[in-house]
Amino acid sequence: MARGLIEGNAIIGQSGGPTAVINQSLVGIIEGLRGYKPIKKIFGMRHGVDGLIKHMPLVDLGALGTEQLEKIAKTPSACLGSSRNKPTEADAPKIFEACRANDIRYFFYIGGNDSSDTCRIVYEMGVKAGYELRCFHVPKTVDNDLMGSDHTPGYGSAARYVAMAFMADDRDNASLPGIKINVVMGRNAGFLTAASALARHYEGDGPHLIYLPEVPFDTDRFVEDVKGMVTKYNRCQIAVSEGIKDKDGQDIGAKLIAGDKDAHGNAQLSGSGALGDMLSNLLKEKFKSPSGKPPRVRADTLGYLQRCWPEPSPVDAAEARGAGVKAATEAMNGLTDGSIAIVRLSNHPYRVDKRVLKLSDVAAKTRTMPPEFISGHHDVSRAFIDYAKPLVGDMMHFAPRL
Repeated sequence: MARGLIEGNAIIGQSGGPTAVINQSLVGIIEGLRGYKPIKKIFGMRHGVDGLIKHMPLVDLGALGTEQLEKIAKTPSACLGSSRNKPTEADAPKIFEACRANDIRYFFYIGGNDSSDTCRIVYEMGVKAGYELRCFHVPKTVDNDLMGSDHTPGYGSAARYVAMAFMADDRDNASLPGIKINVVMGRNAGFLTAASALARHYEGDGPHLIYLPEVPFDTDRFVEDVKGMVTKYNRCQIAVSEGIKDKDGQDIGAKLIAGDKDAHGNAQLSGSGALGDMLSNLLKEKFKSPSGKPPRVRADTLGYLQRCWPEPSPVDAAEARGAGVKAATEAMNGLTDGSIAIVRLSNHPYRVDKRVLKLSDVAAKTRTMPPEFISGHHDVSRAFIDYAKPLVGDMMHFAPRL
């Protein structure tokens, strides 16, 4: 909905898992707001809505100079601090007490699907409380699972890291042949695990097997898949999503751990090596070499390095910055609320546009890999490769094996 501009201060928060380019979006919002008369000051909230609820001191973002902002933009992880908590009705008085005390009328929240839901909740709380607050969600998630977007800021950089990690790990695996399992982030969407396929440049390059949450995982079939690849290549490199599910849709990794859960009830899968250990032990038990000995199996969980490696995709960095600018621009055009989405216009040349969606169309919803991106039960399609390549930027190619 569009209305006339209201005078007041703006506040920006960061939420959910950090990324390599989340601060680009922060700086983009600041740049987009500067110079507009209705905006008197630009504040940052520490640790998302938690900071408002707990009345943590605000950060005066408007006082930051251009050189400092550029350094912040190129710094990975959330410089304001993040949060996974979602506000409740009981939190509303504290949130709006902070807003009134600081004359906050523009609320920008950078995050994923749960964060978009937080933005929706705050906006609806404001309407209910009779407090006019313009609320905008700026997309961010390495999972790439926001509804309505072709892709999400943060994904391209994490995908780049995954692809390059698999490239290097594949050469290690080829040097001392064995079975190598790498567990990649992705609770319900396999986009990041699928990016491992970008590591393939020559015949026989890994990953030889890719397992996604969208395809039911069968342990017996997995063992046979690995046997087939070892027979063919005398080794096997495997990409496995942390969110793989059995035929009943149950998270296999979550059943293996009794770990902590966040405010949204999600098990902390990336902090555990349990899935990799389970798959390694399964292969050692079920798959014997001709000598009768168990195979050489190793497993790594790529973990949190995927989302904050300080060499982002240039495409991702630019789009993250642009998403922040777009949110600020739409706010200054009089829009009252919305979520920014990136829409692909073409692949050759690669071109995108940024649009505004309703918060309710994005909030707490999850997009998964479309069927046309999946090939069989352990690979991705050419369509996915064409989709992902422009997002990661140019990557080095290793020399072919001798």
